[in-house]
Amino acid sequence: MERERTVRVGIVRAETLRVFFHSAYQRNGETFIGECCFSLRDAGAFFVPMAEGASFALKDVTIGIGFHWERQEEQTFCGALELMEEGGQLRAVNVVPVETYLTSVISSEMSANASLELLKAHAVISRSWLLVMMDKRRQASARRKRGVESGAASVHEQVGEGSLIRWYDSEAHILFDVCADDHCQRYQGITRQVNPQVEKAIAATRGQVLTYEGEICDARFAKCCGGMTEVFETCWENIRHPYLVAKPDPYCCTTDKRVLSQVLNNYDQETADFYRWTQTYTTAELTDLIRRKSGIDFGQILDLQPLQRGASGRIVTLRIVGEKRSLVVGKELEIRKWLSESHLYSSAFEVEKTPDGFTLHGKGWGHGVGLCQIGAAVMGERGIPHTDILAFYYPQTELTRKW
Repeated sequence: MERERTVRVGIVRAETLRVFFHSAYQRNGETFIGECCFSLRDAGAFFVPMAEGASFALKDVTIGIGFHWERQEEQTFCGALELMEEGGQLRAVNVVPVETYLTSVISSEMSANASLELLKAHAVISRSWLLVMMDKRRQASARRKRGVESGAASVHEQVGEGSLIRWYDSEAHILFDVCADDHCQRYQGITRQVNPQVEKAIAATRGQVLTYEGEICDARFAKCCGGMTEVFETCWENIRHPYLVAKPDPYCCTTDKRVLSQVLNNYDQETADFYRWTQTYTTAELTDLIRRKSGIDFGQILDLQPLQRGASGRIVTLRIVGEKRSLVVGKELEIRKWLSESHLYSSAFEVEKTPDGFTLHGKGWGHGVGLCQIGAAVMGERGIPHTDILAFYYPQTELTRKW
């Protein structure tokens, strides 16, 4: 078995960063405590905690970037702090052991009061996904050093005649392993409530990952699949992962507020229509929205035509028909970006043309690949063991201990 790894998490980037050290930190023999302000000239600084349990707070951290719950908040972190230059600004990076990171992730992705079996299952898949991303970054770094590639890309694009197919993945981070927002996994330090239940779940699954034929699984997860999980290639690269399958999920249709409150943090609960939802636009509203979000002038929108769907009903490619031009757009997240001020809940929708415009009748929240957090919460509440939850959402996989 290997030693527990250390993960580098990119938190916030700005021209200046305000940091409050709750207890003593050192940098090159100099001690820092209390509020400090850093600028680009401090890039390269590394602050080490002087005592176990030491923490620091970062001001004005944006969460939910691009989503309907986007906001800024102060967040507190334990472990080391590294400052680095990124794109002409200063980036704060938190350096912590993987298990410490996971304690925050499963408290940030959901309520710390969720059932123990759900927390165990999520600890395993969050650990698995993280190690896959860390290995990808390490491999990409090695290729860059050999001059094989200039950088990693999170936006992948296929532009053809009359089509724009774009998908997003988590490979962009060159300076650190993962970011702290929904682009990767929610990581909000010790800001969210961490209780003995979370610590018990982390301890019970310490070092455990999902593997398929000896390789760590790219264990994706989404908020609500809407009744059917989706396959990987619907949302990302055209690669098949045998353990990311499309299958009916009888668990995620629930209105039990107690269960939902275990899975959804306060800002997630600002919406309750994620299993089945509707979005209505007048023709003028949709025309203006698509022009602004796509940067393309279609003229008045005449029709939205789903061309290809995944097994869950999520649209992979959509033809947008306008008075001036038509274009086929994909994949699912790009469609969601173009058809909402933030992100449409999912691309699993039917289009109804109305006298005034368009109504989208949708289901689910997110891409729907892998574990459905709402469904898994219902399973955990019913006492279903985390091993059975994992086997349901990731068939043909095994639990393997890395450390």
